Amino acid sequence: MRIATRAGRVTAQISLLLALVSTSGYMVTRTYLDDPEQVYKDGAITDVVKAGGPVTIDHVEWKLDSLQAYTRLVDDEGEEIDSLGQPAGSVILVATVTLTPLDGLYMKDKGFHCEADLRDDRGNVWQGQQPYGYPLPTYCGDTDHPWTRNKPGKLAQVYVVPASAVPHLTGIQVEFNDENRRFLITP
Repeated sequence: MRIATRAGRVTAQISLLLALVSTSGYMVTRTYLDDPEQVYKDGAITDVVKAGGPVTIDHVEWKLDSLQAYTRLVDDEGEEIDSLGQPAGSVILVATVTLTPLDGLYMKDKGFHCEADLRDDRGNVWQGQQPYGYPLPTYCGDTDHPWTRNKPGKLAQVYVVPASAVPHLTGIQVEFNDENRRFLITP
């Protein structure tokens, strides 16, 4: 009887230990996974916008019109734009976006901050470049192409990516830091 009592006590202690370990593991994991700031810092997409949108992000309406690959870019006069520093085996992608600055957006000198990164299905992200002489504006602070509130305008986001990444591209991502949200706009 003494062995049975001791075995019961050891079984109860092991069961209690397992219950405490699993509960603490659940609480730590839940806190980590439910934290929107941590999810944002980890690079996760919080919202997916299909078929190009539109979607309103921080008082700007975004609509992805096209995402096209090129081997080289030319300016207004048909001359090749070589300021991109395109390495061998890379492709130039141009995302044409319609942006509408809405009421409530802070605009300085008829411009505002707008930036979108290119993303693939493996989590790789490429930042846009600003080639000089491209026919469309490549940033929203261009004094040659002023923006007007509540009036749509075209913007080109230009990216240089490895050719092997092209089949895996999913769209452009726009971040809204104030709310820890990251939007993926798919074509």
